[in-house]
Amino acid sequence: MAGRADTEALLRIMPNDYGADERVDWAAAEAQLGTSLPEDYRAFMAVYGGGSIDELGILSPIPTGDGWQTSISDLTTGLRNLWDTDGGVPGIALGADRVLPWGSGCNANELGWLMTGSAPDLWPVVVWRRHESPHWALFECGMAEFLRRLMTAEFDECPLRAPNATPVAVSSGRMRRLLGYG
Repeated sequence: MAGRADTEALLRIMPNDYGADERVDWAAAEAQLGTSLPEDYRAFMAVYGGGSIDELGILSPIPTGDGWQTSISDLTTGLRNLWDTDGGVPGIALGADRVLPWGSGCNANELGWLMTGSAPDLWPVVVWRRHESPHWALFECGMAEFLRRLMTAEFDECPLRAPNATPVAVSSGRMRRLLGYG
Protein backbone atom coordinates (compact mmCIF):
# COMPACT_ATOMS: atom_id res chain seq x y z
CA MET A 1 0.00 0.00 0.00
CA ALA A 2 1.15 3.55 -0.74
CA GLY A 3 0.72 4.63 2.89
CA ARG A 4 3.15 2.04 4.20
CA ALA A 5 5.59 2.73 1.35
CA ASP A 6 5.52 6.46 2.17
CA THR A 7 6.21 5.70 5.83
CA GLU A 8 9.05 3.34 4.84
CA ALA A 9 10.54 6.12 2.67
CA LEU A 10 10.34 8.44 5.67
CA LEU A 11 12.02 5.82 7.83
CA ARG A 12 15.02 5.81 5.46
CA ILE A 13 15.74 9.47 6.29
CA MET A 14 14.44 9.64 9.86
CA PRO A 15 15.31 6.70 12.12
CA ASN A 16 12.80 5.58 14.72
CA ASP A 17 15.38 5.11 17.49
CA TYR A 18 13.13 7.02 19.90
CA GLY A 19 9.81 6.02 18.38
CA ALA A 20 7.23 3.73 19.90
CA ASP A 21 4.24 1.89 18.55
CA GLU A 22 1.17 3.74 19.83
CA ARG A 23 -0.81 0.47 19.85
CA VAL A 24 -3.88 2.45 18.92
CA ASP A 25 -7.30 0.91 19.25
CA TRP A 26 -8.20 2.08 15.74
CA ALA A 27 -11.86 1.09 16.00
CA ALA A 28 -12.29 3.18 19.17
CA ALA A 29 -10.26 6.10 17.78
CA GLU A 30 -12.17 6.21 14.52
CA ALA A 31 -15.49 5.88 16.34
CA GLN A 32 -14.59 8.86 18.54
CA LEU A 33 -13.39 10.91 15.55
CA GLY A 34 -16.28 9.83 13.33
CA THR A 35 -14.02 8.88 10.42
CA SER A 36 -11.42 6.40 9.26
CA LEU A 37 -7.84 7.67 9.12
CA PRO A 38 -5.25 7.37 6.33
CA GLU A 39 -3.03 4.28 6.12
CA ASP A 40 0.20 6.34 6.17
CA TYR A 41 -0.87 7.91 9.47
CA ARG A 42 -1.65 4.47 10.93
CA ALA A 43 1.75 3.20 9.75
CA PHE A 44 3.45 6.30 11.18
CA MET A 45 1.83 5.66 14.58
CA ALA A 46 3.09 2.05 14.51
CA VAL A 47 6.67 3.12 13.66
CA TYR A 48 7.14 6.43 15.47
CA GLY A 49 4.08 7.03 17.61
CA GLY A 50 2.69 10.42 18.46
CA GLY A 51 5.23 12.89 19.78
CA SER A 52 7.51 15.39 18.12
CA ILE A 53 9.87 15.87 15.23
CA ASP A 54 11.94 18.78 16.43
CA GLU A 55 9.32 21.53 16.93
CA LEU A 56 6.54 19.77 15.02
CA GLY A 57 4.13 17.82 17.19
CA ILE A 58 2.54 14.75 15.63
CA LEU A 59 -0.84 14.12 17.20
CA SER A 60 -2.15 10.80 18.47
CA PRO A 61 -5.69 10.14 17.27
CA ILE A 62 -7.31 10.38 20.71
CA PRO A 63 -6.03 11.41 24.15
CA THR A 64 -3.61 8.90 25.67
CA GLY A 65 -4.25 9.99 29.24
CA ASP A 66 -0.56 10.63 29.86
CA GLY A 67 -0.87 14.42 29.91
CA TRP A 68 2.16 14.73 27.60
CA GLN A 69 0.53 14.76 24.27
CA THR A 70 -2.32 16.44 22.47
CA SER A 71 -4.47 14.52 20.06
CA ILE A 72 -6.47 14.93 16.90
CA SER A 73 -9.62 15.07 18.99
CA ASP A 74 -8.09 17.76 21.23
CA LEU A 75 -7.21 20.11 18.34
CA THR A 76 -10.04 19.53 15.85
CA THR A 77 -12.20 22.42 17.05
CA GLY A 78 -9.28 24.87 16.96
CA LEU A 79 -8.24 23.93 13.42
CA ARG A 80 -11.83 24.17 12.22
CA ASN A 81 -12.16 27.60 13.82
CA LEU A 82 -9.05 28.74 11.92
CA TRP A 83 -10.60 27.44 8.69
CA ASP A 84 -13.81 29.37 9.40
CA THR A 85 -11.96 32.54 10.41
CA ASP A 86 -9.60 32.61 7.43
CA GLY A 87 -11.91 31.10 4.81
CA GLY A 88 -9.81 27.98 4.24
CA VAL A 89 -7.65 27.29 1.19
CA PRO A 90 -8.40 29.82 -1.57
CA GLY A 91 -10.58 28.22 -4.22
CA ILE A 92 -11.69 25.29 -2.03
CA ALA A 93 -15.39 25.32 -1.26
CA LEU A 94 -15.42 22.77 1.56
CA GLY A 95 -16.52 23.72 5.06
CA ALA A 96 -14.58 23.59 8.30
CA ASP A 97 -16.08 20.20 9.09
CA ARG A 98 -13.87 18.80 6.30
CA VAL A 99 -10.53 19.53 8.01
CA LEU A 100 -8.91 17.27 10.57
CA PRO A 101 -5.58 17.99 12.31
CA TRP A 102 -2.60 15.63 12.50
CA GLY A 103 0.23 18.01 13.46
CA SER A 104 0.90 21.24 15.33
CA GLY A 105 3.80 23.49 16.15
CA CYS A 106 6.73 24.72 14.09
CA ASN A 107 6.19 28.45 14.73
CA ALA A 108 2.46 28.01 15.42
CA ASN A 109 1.71 26.35 12.09
CA GLU A 110 -1.06 23.76 12.04
CA LEU A 111 -1.22 20.70 9.79
CA GLY A 112 -4.15 18.53 8.85
CA TRP A 113 -6.01 16.69 6.17
CA LEU A 114 -8.67 18.07 3.87
CA MET A 115 -11.30 15.33 3.93
CA THR A 116 -12.20 15.52 0.27
CA GLY A 117 -14.15 12.28 0.18
CA SER A 118 -14.71 8.92 1.81
CA ALA A 119 -11.23 7.54 0.95
CA PRO A 120 -8.81 8.81 3.65
CA ASP A 121 -5.75 7.65 1.70
CA LEU A 122 -6.60 10.27 -0.93
CA TRP A 123 -6.93 13.20 1.48
CA PRO A 124 -4.39 15.95 0.75
CA VAL A 125 -2.52 17.81 3.47
CA VAL A 126 -3.58 21.33 4.44
CA VAL A 127 -1.35 23.70 6.36
CA TRP A 128 -2.33 26.83 8.27
CA ARG A 129 0.73 29.08 8.23
CA ARG A 130 0.61 31.77 10.86
CA HIS A 131 3.04 34.15 9.14
CA GLU A 132 1.97 33.65 5.53
CA SER A 133 -0.71 35.13 3.32
CA PRO A 134 -2.89 33.42 2.51
CA HIS A 135 -2.72 31.47 5.75
CA TRP A 136 -3.95 28.21 4.22
CA ALA A 137 -2.13 26.05 1.67
CA LEU A 138 -2.99 22.69 0.09
CA PHE A 139 -0.45 19.96 -0.68
CA GLU A 140 -1.49 17.07 -2.91
CA CYS A 141 0.14 14.34 -0.87
CA GLY A 142 -0.43 12.36 2.31
CA MET A 143 1.05 13.00 5.73
CA ALA A 144 4.12 10.73 5.46
CA GLU A 145 5.00 11.99 1.98
CA PHE A 146 4.55 15.58 3.18
CA LEU A 147 6.96 15.00 6.08
CA ARG A 148 9.52 13.29 3.83
CA ARG A 149 9.32 16.06 1.24
CA LEU A 150 9.59 18.69 3.99
CA MET A 151 12.73 17.08 5.39
CA THR A 152 14.37 16.60 2.00
CA ALA A 153 13.48 20.12 0.77
CA GLU A 154 11.45 18.81 -2.17
CA PHE A 155 8.85 21.56 -2.06
CA ASP A 156 9.35 24.58 -4.34
CA GLU A 157 8.88 26.73 -1.23
CA CYS A 158 9.15 25.53 2.33
CA PRO A 159 5.56 25.03 3.58
CA LEU A 160 6.71 25.91 7.13
CA ARG A 161 9.92 26.32 8.99
CA ALA A 162 11.83 23.15 8.22
CA PRO A 163 13.00 20.84 11.01
CA ASN A 164 16.73 20.36 11.62
CA ALA A 165 18.84 18.72 8.91
CA THR A 166 18.91 15.45 10.88
CA PRO A 167 15.35 15.04 12.14
CA VAL A 168 14.65 12.91 15.18
CA ALA A 169 11.20 11.61 16.02
CA VAL A 170 10.56 11.06 19.72
CA SER A 171 7.38 9.44 20.98
CA SER A 172 5.70 11.04 23.98
CA GLY A 173 6.21 7.85 26.03
CA ARG A 174 9.92 7.82 25.25
CA MET A 175 10.17 11.55 26.05
CA ARG A 176 8.64 10.92 29.50
CA ARG A 177 11.21 8.17 30.16
CA LEU A 178 14.13 10.26 28.85
CA LEU A 179 13.14 13.10 31.17
CA GLY A 180 12.72 10.76 34.13
CA TYR A 181 8.94 10.88 34.45
CA GLY A 182 8.08 7.24 34.00
